[in-house]
Amino acid sequence: SFAYFTIKDRLPQILTRVIDTLHRHKNEFFEEHGEKGVEAEKRAISFLSKLRNELQTDKPVTPLEDDLPDAALWNQYLDYQRNLSNGNGEPSWFQSPWLYAECYMYRRIHAALVQNPPIDNFDVFKEGKAQNFFESQEAVIALCTYFQELLKNIKDLEEKQVKEELFKLLQVSLCGNKCDLSFSAGGDSSQKSSPLQSLENMIPYILVNDMEKLWSLLVNAKKGNTEKSNVRIDIILDNAGFELVSDLVLADFLLSSKLADEVHFHGKSIPWYVSDTTKHDFNWTIKQLQSANHMWMSRCGINWEGNLKKGVWVYQDHMFWTLPHDFSCMAEVAPDLYADLQKSNLLLFKGDLNYRKLTGDRKWEYTVPFHQALNKFHPAPLCSLRTLKSDTQVGLKPGQGEQIQATEPEWMVSGKYGVIQSDAAL
Repeated sequence: SFAYFTIKDRLPQILTRVIDTLHRHKNEFFEEHGEKGVEAEKRAISFLSKLRNELQTDKPVTPLEDDLPDAALWNQYLDYQRNLSNGNGEPSWFQSPWLYAECYMYRRIHAALVQNPPIDNFDVFKEGKAQNFFESQEAVIALCTYFQELLKNIKDLEEKQVKEELFKLLQVSLCGNKCDLSFSAGGDSSQKSSPLQSLENMIPYILVNDMEKLWSLLVNAKKGNTEKSNVRIDIILDNAGFELVSDLVLADFLLSSKLADEVHFHGKSIPWYVSDTTKHDFNWTIKQLQSANHMWMSRCGINWEGNLKKGVWVYQDHMFWTLPHDFSCMAEVAPDLYADLQKSNLLLFKGDLNYRKLTGDRKWEYTVPFHQALNKFHPAPLCSLRTLKSDTQVGLKPGQGEQIQATEPEWMVSGKYGVIQSDAAL
């Protein structure tokens, strides 16, 4: 399975890149922190080399030994995995659910740094994320230019035109999800050309397309907006770089077209899955746009900084997003987050990892309804925008998956196909 390939090949490659990144920053650590920095780097590398060896030799998964606030939850989850094995040996790297093993690796990478001050705040993935952003410049410029031109006449658009533009920007945001560095094991995955040019070609590859449902939901939320003072949309972010810019453009459009009054962004509280967005990445991206030597890019950056200051955009993170749990456990494990999401009119979950956690990362039949795979997770109406990079997919029509499988055996993991999939409660 793709899970086996990931644990056997991709994860060791990612760990090797992390170790290499720390090596390359040795001088920087020395300049900033003297010998203490170099000692910390050596300890972190030794910790990560040991982790890579454990992974490659299928050692049992060990409890976390740091004292971060989430360590107890991780260790409880390991006990839960042990109980599932019914005495058939300890959970190990190749004898555990893929989702758990992969999340656990990223949490251990974080521990390697956190336990080694003074380099404990170093993001080993930061360079790759920045590179992805800079290598996607043309696509970012094209998108910002298109959007700023659109804003000039947004007040004069008829409802039908607003709907068309929303659909375009939803597809651009979906297309942005192809730029995933954990999928390429940290190799180049930038968006070279403007996705706006190729949206027509993309439509046949959207296997479930619930954009009409989203439109109805947003229009009805606006009209029936009596109980809630504001229409609030939450975007549960995935990758930094071009994908994040596409999400920010979508969020700005939702406000500017008056389809929403506030947008809440949810990022990761620690570096995660190579290219996932942290608070630093979020703020850095807006600063990069602000200071760009391009009129429309900097206009976007300035406006977005303004949205944050006015409070119509809110960035928040929560440790639940970097736990191994399915989202169906959220109400129990993170009741505060669940209660917050209940205030939303629509939750947009970006990307593959979020989809795996929504559906419990199981080998479902393709035709199982999405709401069934969600296992009662429904804080608010929700929708997944995801390009397929793992072998879990639900909600397809009878025969649809088998038909593609016949001609494209890799269809579930190539990133070529996507879904804009809402739960039936819309």
